Amino acid sequence: MEITPEELIKIQAYLRGKFDNESIAVRPRSQTTDSIEVLINGEFIGLVYKDEDEGERSYDFNMAILDIDLPE
Repeated sequence: MEITPEELIKIQAYLRGKFDNESIAVRPRSQTTDSIEVLINGEFIGLVYKDEDEGERSYDFNMAILDIDLPE
């Protein structure tokens, strides 16, 4: 399922408001249209996937956290 430019704008606004961070940006992925990249200050932090089931649409934010990135 393709994420439209309108959805991309709405998702970015939602994430910025939810996390109170205007540095969050989203952009389309070059390899696929079913997800978009999420960045903070230009650094990739995760993906948002679109899902539709029985006429209901949802978006899944997926962020991997590496153990080496965690504080000691």
